[in-house]
Amino acid sequence: MELNKRIAVLCDYRLLPERVGGMDRFFWLFDAECKTLCHEIVWFFPNESGHEGYTNLTIIAANGKSVEQTFLDHSQFFDVVFTHFLELCTPFYQQVKKQKLVTKIVAVDHNPRPFAGYPLKKRLQKRLKGLLYSRYIDLFVGVSHYTVHEIIKDFGSHLERKSKVIYNGIVHEQFQKRTDRNLQKPTFLIACHLRYSKGIQDLIQAVALLPASVLSDLKIDIYGDGPYKAALIALLQENKLESIFSFKGSVSNLYAIYHQYDYLLQPTHMECFSLAILESLSANVPVITTPVGGNEEVITNGVNGYVLPVQDPKAWCGLLEQLYAGNEKITTDTSGLIEREFSIEKMVANYVGLISKK
Repeated sequence: MELNKRIAVLCDYRLLPERVGGMDRFFWLFDAECKTLCHEIVWFFPNESGHEGYTNLTIIAANGKSVEQTFLDHSQFFDVVFTHFLELCTPFYQQVKKQKLVTKIVAVDHNPRPFAGYPLKKRLQKRLKGLLYSRYIDLFVGVSHYTVHEIIKDFGSHLERKSKVIYNGIVHEQFQKRTDRNLQKPTFLIACHLRYSKGIQDLIQAVALLPASVLSDLKIDIYGDGPYKAALIALLQENKLESIFSFKGSVSNLYAIYHQYDYLLQPTHMECFSLAILESLSANVPVITTPVGGNEEVITNGVNGYVLPVQDPKAWCGLLEQLYAGNEKITTDTSGLIEREFSIEKMVANYVGLISKK
């Protein structure tokens, strides 16, 4: 059968067997759908791996070089190039177009922005990059309306006409659903990479403000790992809260874990569009988070979760105490929205649809 299009996907995303999440599953399904449509597809990652669905992908690994340079060195023509997790509006895009290595470039923005915004120097640098290099990108995709707004804000209003939203999606059938939520003394989990911007230190400060009657039973499990773990442990020791927070490490089967809890806690300072929120809601586990990134495009305060201020331990303490006592509660099934609006099938179809569009 005759091949239709040659597609390259560039992802600055390390392939880790111990971390298999929504993006990994999207890559596998997108690859399979492209092949079903007789497209040839080649993937450029920082490293090669053969775990799970990656056995079916044609991967060219950067192995110490940048993904961008690896693609340029490959020096083959593609009809469409998708970029994920790459910096936008850089000389790379100009080089690709000038070397006539591709007809169409679709740049996908997954990057969160600082809650207080970029400093003036960086804002000016981004605006200059937008003027110089945005012309070489045919379409900008933001994973939330927030992201598209930030793309235009960063690189210039002229990008509005060639920017669109494609929400991330998940395999909602994979997630076991919680059926019996505790309306008093609920259980909590955190699921994220452990870095300062995730705000877990703010949550620790909030828990430290709780009365002893709450602390005697409270348990919060943390799934994930990262460079800020040691600082979090030190803060727990300083506040004598080691018995409340339990580090569970990185796991590859969160889909089978969410339903064991009543609420997901996400006190993040910056976000783009959180897959953890989608996953937790799919498991019928409401989310307590902050109004950053695209969070409020999914969470409706008091309906399927709560939205609290950033870096406000008193507000977080107050809600935790009310939830513990049963004075505040979410009783609705949170999974329906995810099944309707945020399926991975819809995400794949939206990206595949871009291949043939001019």
